[in-house]
Formats: sequence, structure tokens, C-alpha cells
Amino acid sequence: MAGIRVVTFDCYGTLIDWEGGTASFLYELALRDAGPAESSAAELPSAAGIRERWERIQFDLIAGAYRPYKEILANSLALLAAEQGWSVTQADKAAFVRAMRSWQPFPDTRSALTAARARGAQLVIISNTDRDIIVHTLRHLEIPFDAVITAEDCHAYKPAPAVFHRALEVIGTPPDRILHVAFGFEYDNGPANAVGMRTAWVNRSARARPPGEVPDFEWRDLWALAEALG
Repeated sequence: MAGIRVVTFDCYGTLIDWEGGTASFLYELALRDAGPAESSAAELPSAAGIRERWERIQFDLIAGAYRPYKEILANSLALLAAEQGWSVTQADKAAFVRAMRSWQPFPDTRSALTAARARGAQLVIISNTDRDIIVHTLRHLEIPFDAVITAEDCHAYKPAPAVFHRALEVIGTPPDRILHVAFGFEYDNGPANAVGMRTAWVNRSARARPPGEVPDFEWRDLWALAEALG
């Protein structure tokens, strides 16, 4: 894509396997409260279903007054547990935060980022998280980034326009020379497009495109990023 100088990324779900990590953690809690596996397996919701319900709860929380993401994780877990009838302790809430610090990149992430940097692109993360969480993620990614912008820096969460305006200030590049790469329209693609960025949708699960949404690119993974940069 001619003219692109900066590639910005959503982190969790785009570079890091956030959905898999979250689903595994939540399903473990469900198993713990379910009793013997043989008798309870058929009654448990799927891991994906649990994660999707948690995500809706989390999305509602980040739409409210700003709180650190560690609090969002803890509060969303407590609300989910109350709905599901699980027993959740303070230790479980702390474990949720700790688990996020350990989630790993998708298999294509490092190679795709390395290839993009080799083509001269600046790399920037724009993430709904806290600084003391993402510092661990950056160690897992093992790729240098030119900037990292978090919700903690902005005191707001995507999809709030303030996050993307802050990113433009930090990057200092015209928005039409920025490609924002993300897996979620709700958090990222629409708001990035609204401030003038070009967008790429990483549709790893082959989901149906939301009505009216037209990203510049749609990919099943990140392997296509370097080719798109020319």
C-alpha cells in the first residue's frame, strides 16, 4: 500500500492470543465449580460461549468512567461469576491479571512484524491495557516498537475517539499514512477509520463482516501485512 509509513496494532486478539487465553482461564473456573467432570461436562457452556459473555460485560465496563484495566478485569470476572453462580475469590481476580501477563503471540506475529519493519514501517501498539501488564507482553513479542499507547496513558479505552487522537499526537504522522491492524470492529476498526487511518481487519475466525464496515484489507492472519506494505 503506497504511502504507509506507520502500522499501528491492537495488541490482545491481534498480536496476542487474547481470546484463547481468556477462554482457557474462564473455563478452568467453570470446571472448578462444576463438580466431577463426567457428570457435569454436558451442563457446562462452551469455553467460547463463556468468553463471549465475559467480553460483553467487559465492554460495558470500559464504556464507563475510566478505571485501571486491572480493576476492569477483576470487576468483570466478579460480575460473570455472579451470573454463572461461581465462587470467585480475590486470589482468582489477581490470577486473571497475572494470566494476561503470560499470554503468548500468535504463531505468525513475530515474523510478520519483523517483515514489516524490514520494509521500513514504524510499528506502534494502541492497547486497552495498563503499562504494568503490557510490559510483560512486549517481552513475549520480542520485537522493538516505536511507540506503545495504552488506555492508562489516555485514561480512556477504545473505541473512545480520545485514544486514537492521542495516538495521532504521539505518532506525528498524517492519518492517511497510518494503517491500523486489528481483529475487532467494535473496539478498533471503526474508530480508526473515523480519524482517517486506513484499516486492516485480521479475521482469524472467518466471521461475517459487520454491515456497512469496509476495511482497506481483510486477512485471515498477519502473513499478508508485508505484502500489503509493498
